Amino acid sequence: MFKYIILTLAIVTIGTAHAQNTVKFLLKNAETSEAMPGVTASIGQTNLSSVSNAEGLVIFENLQQGVYNVSFSMEGYKSQIVPVTVPFKNEFLEISLESEAEEMDEIIVTSTRGTRTISNIPTRVELIAGEELEEKANMKPGDIRMMLNESTGIQTQQTSATSGNSSIRIQGLDGRYTQILKDGFPVYSGASSGLGLLQTPPLDLKQVEIIKGSASTLYGGGAIAGLVNLISKTPTEERELRFLLNGTSALGLNVNGFYSQRFSKIGLTVFASHDRNAPYDPADIQLTAIPKFERFNFNPKLFVYFNENTKLNFGINTVFENRIGGNIDYIKDQSNFPDSYFEKNKTKRISTQFTLTHRLSEKELLTFKNSFNNFSRVITIPDYTFDGLQNSTFSEITYSFNGEKSEWAAGANLYTDKFTENSTTAFPLRDYNQITYGAFVQNTLKAKEWLDIETGLRGDYVIDYGFSLLPRISALFKITPKLTSRLGGGLGYKTPTIFTEESERIQYQNVLPINSDFNKLEKSYGVNFDVNYKTNITEDISLSINQLFFYTNVDNPLILTSLPDNIYQFVNVDGYLDTKGTETNLKLGYKDFKLFLGYTYTDASIDDNGIKSENPLTAKHRLNNVLMYEVEDKWKAGLEAYYYSPQKLNDGTTGREYWIFGFMVEKLWENFSVFANFENFTDTRQTKFGSIYTGPISNPVFKDIYAPLDGFVINAGLKIKL
Repeated sequence: MFKYIILTLAIVTIGTAHAQNTVKFLLKNAETSEAMPGVTASIGQTNLSSVSNAEGLVIFENLQQGVYNVSFSMEGYKSQIVPVTVPFKNEFLEISLESEAEEMDEIIVTSTRGTRTISNIPTRVELIAGEELEEKANMKPGDIRMMLNESTGIQTQQTSATSGNSSIRIQGLDGRYTQILKDGFPVYSGASSGLGLLQTPPLDLKQVEIIKGSASTLYGGGAIAGLVNLISKTPTEERELRFLLNGTSALGLNVNGFYSQRFSKIGLTVFASHDRNAPYDPADIQLTAIPKFERFNFNPKLFVYFNENTKLNFGINTVFENRIGGNIDYIKDQSNFPDSYFEKNKTKRISTQFTLTHRLSEKELLTFKNSFNNFSRVITIPDYTFDGLQNSTFSEITYSFNGEKSEWAAGANLYTDKFTENSTTAFPLRDYNQITYGAFVQNTLKAKEWLDIETGLRGDYVIDYGFSLLPRISALFKITPKLTSRLGGGLGYKTPTIFTEESERIQYQNVLPINSDFNKLEKSYGVNFDVNYKTNITEDISLSINQLFFYTNVDNPLILTSLPDNIYQFVNVDGYLDTKGTETNLKLGYKDFKLFLGYTYTDASIDDNGIKSENPLTAKHRLNNVLMYEVEDKWKAGLEAYYYSPQKLNDGTTGREYWIFGFMVEKLWENFSVFANFENFTDTRQTKFGSIYTGPISNPVFKDIYAPLDGFVINAGLKIKL
């Protein structure tokens, strides 16, 4: 009997042993046939999951007999689900993954001066690209304010109640601490910064790259809060011809066109737009919430491909605009209302961008860049005119080396900024001529499979203000294929200027010029830390969570100070400005639905000689909520809700909290689509909370603008793709 028991156990054991099987998969790139490490493989019927090693191998052991569905996924590549029968007779099964070419183009980042995709960059970069960029264009085809304002941690601040001038705030810092670039060129600095957001339509943009926190080591002074790099589209062999027509219930019209194509060794892109608006006063208070304006943009760009190693591109950006806000009766009939308040802005911008690249070897690249920016602006209010001309240039030469484990970028640049004011009064002119010499070096190193480190060092010499040394470091920790973290920080500085949000509000009237013997550089340091988790809960449900913590300190900030006789002067206060807080972003996808939830907590304060106060016009709590529904190439629909907590104002009072709701829908066909956007359909307006000015309407003194003035606006249009 005992022998039969032993025999039975042996048979069961042998059968069980034979039922346990090992399966190997070899992951390869479909285009290059190279082994692919880092590919996630999961077996749907089990909880088993693994990641391919350096040789591209994934091994599953102790599998029972049966048929399994094995999924393979990696960011930037098309996912695959492969049925596998176990036991598997061959040594391994080869799986080839194809890259998603369009998505890969969208996630290549240029602002970090490297060649890595966004998932492999130690510096934290946020992208607005592809479909998201097009959806934002449906809501505001004439400019990029809304596109940036609806991003977590970013707030666009309106600086004029009647003309609509706006600046951008990142993480609670004033607009002057954010650097706005066009294809890496600083064409929105100094005097030309005030209207940059209003004069940049998004139709010719490929993507928008946002770095929050200090980026001065990469791009010099001004990138203390961060930078926004507007990346233009480049030509492809397939012709692109697009038109956008849009009209608004607020009496606005936008007509945009974009053309792009490459012909062998020559490529061309052309963007043209015409935007206009009639004066609009939804509150019926005789003051414009949207000014009357007319604007023309024309941006041609030529690309020359001499050979595989040498390329050149040259572009011109032009903007011509007239706008007038104020008393709506005066704007409609100036002769019958001669003593009314108004604000006129006449601007002209002409800038050039030249880039020449030459590949020295397979891994070495030499780049030369140059730009010239001519910007003139005339502001006219009753009894005062500001008339100034800015000419600035930027030149840079960069050498880059892209090795297998290490990337290097080193370069030198020259930035000049000359401002000349035309004035017939005895008030001191605000003329200046700033020259900055800079040099930088940056290294990105793959130290371990789980660790990438980016270090940089810049030295800038600013004439009249001296030398600044700006180190920077960032690290990317790949804890698991689903869990990553970034830690970074650096130093920065800002050259003193009269062109800030504070002086813009008063049209620079009675503001004394900057004096290098009296004023000095604003210097800063900052640090960011984030944790990012991505996973597919099921085949239909995806989840992404990003948690960011930030801190920035600016020593001796430049503050506009009131002097006797209604005179103003910028003074470096004995103290500091600091901002700290958190950003939380959650993305949840289910089939055709996507839910985006964002929360920002910002604690920004100013210490002036030991007296600490809250930084004005900063919402301590903000919520960004977006629900999108999309049927590919057929329908898009989105519902938005944004919350702003009470904000302290410059007069010591506190503004009210408020919500803004919006709804967008678009129907798509092969070559065209129609869209409609219902912005702020609950009609939230600051004019509902109280008066936006004091004194008589003929000579109003405006309060801070912290909430919308235009209220509920419907816009609808047509997009054509030929």
